[in-house]
Amino acid sequence: MNNYESSLAPMINEYLAYRQTLGYSKHQEKVLVRFDSYCTEHHPDIKTITKEAARGWINYEKTHGYGDIESKVSAVRMLALYMGGGAYILPTTNVPKKVKYVPYILTDEELTRFFATVDNIKGKTKNSIKLMFPTLLRLLYTCGLRPNEVRTIKRDNINLTTGEIFIEKTKNHKERIVVMSDDMLKQCRKYDVIRGIENPLSEYFFVCEDGVPVTAIQLKDTFRLIWRQANHGVPLKKLPRLRAYDLRHRFASTVLQKWLCEKRDLYTMLPYLRAYMGHENFYSTAYYIHLLPENLLCSSGVDWKAIDSVNPKESIWKN
Repeated sequence: MNNYESSLAPMINEYLAYRQTLGYSKHQEKVLVRFDSYCTEHHPDIKTITKEAARGWINYEKTHGYGDIESKVSAVRMLALYMGGGAYILPTTNVPKKVKYVPYILTDEELTRFFATVDNIKGKTKNSIKLMFPTLLRLLYTCGLRPNEVRTIKRDNINLTTGEIFIEKTKNHKERIVVMSDDMLKQCRKYDVIRGIENPLSEYFFVCEDGVPVTAIQLKDTFRLIWRQANHGVPLKKLPRLRAYDLRHRFASTVLQKWLCEKRDLYTMLPYLRAYMGHENFYSTAYYIHLLPENLLCSSGVDWKAIDSVNPKESIWKN
């Protein structure tokens, strides 16, 4: 581990430890070493990230010809977001825009085929992975969780009597409680028996053979493997790109579609969906209306002018 020396050192170490629990790489460690050194020399007394320190360091790196500015901006920005409490957050205009990923919404037939494949993963995948993924991915979908949230659920945070799950360490530090369906609860109870035999001492619910939670890379690679196996007759170049996050998108669009079919008032219902999914603002939840099937686009339950007036500036990947 790198030794940080500035007054921000304790918070940097805490932030990096948090990233590690989520399964991220250690790339930001080296980046933040440079930022820490800059702060030690030029801003020795700062208590939090200031505008002068953040922008000053980026300008320093640019003028001295050091590359990978995009990663440096992102690292300092994410550190400030983690710190909160008035830490200066570099504007998004400083972060190069990436090509927007358009969510792929699985059809009912694709979803059925996908989970049938999950239950019968082929290949040399570890036994622990084969045992946990049928439950992990169903929980991800049926509760609309973020991939990193479902990976790091602690055993003590899942109530197998009531079906309540306490979600902590969320993207926006916004803790919440979600409730499983009865079928999902039965599935989790069955998995917990197996987990208790395989890894009784681990604090996490979804654990590998070494007792640590499944990593982001393991989730990503296994998810891709399942998607390919579920579409074994489709050439890879023609296979739609699907990410674990898309199960969250499918959850949201399914809930909205159900409400529309029931002729519910979306403006009354959206706050409930927002709270359940842990969105920071209304815009992120309203975004999902644009992912609904074509046959619902003309529904009288949607005031498109009102939705468009609040939604265009929001990117779903911020939440």
